[in-house]
Amino acid sequence: MDAMTVLPTVLVIAAAVGSAVVGGVFFGFSALVLPGLARIESRSAVAAMQAINVVAVRPPLMLALFGTALVSAAVLVLAFLPWQTGSAWLIAGAVIYLAGVVGVTGAVNVPLNNALAARDTAHPETAALWATYLRRWTRANTVRGWAGALAALAFLLALIV
Repeated sequence: MDAMTVLPTVLVIAAAVGSAVVGGVFFGFSALVLPGLARIESRSAVAAMQAINVVAVRPPLMLALFGTALVSAAVLVLAFLPWQTGSAWLIAGAVIYLAGVVGVTGAVNVPLNNALAARDTAHPETAALWATYLRRWTRANTVRGWAGALAALAFLLALIV
């Protein structure tokens, strides 16, 4: 392999691994954490989710989430180079990750988290807020999980075509 193929290959592998990791984190959260929170009293669940949302905005998740977005954007640019093979899969992987993971995060999950963060757990309408939040957040988070997995698959397919 020469330098013209090593860097693109490394970037595609990084995008695939990052997408799989982020998708796995979101899948695990939807499959395990959220159903667990749904089983406890709403005030306790809201307090737990508020704490989780504070801890989530730290380097491990942010680097995985946005580092993969950066690598996906670089792969998207690579897809338009004339010597690049598997361009359709590269474009698909990048678009799926950027729209389905990062886009959904910014459009749905973050605003829901901000609304939940502003809520006092002692507020009388906490139970109603939690039920709506849990349903909408889980749905969006599940989309993010599947988008990460599908992006990883597309990036891997680009490597073998």
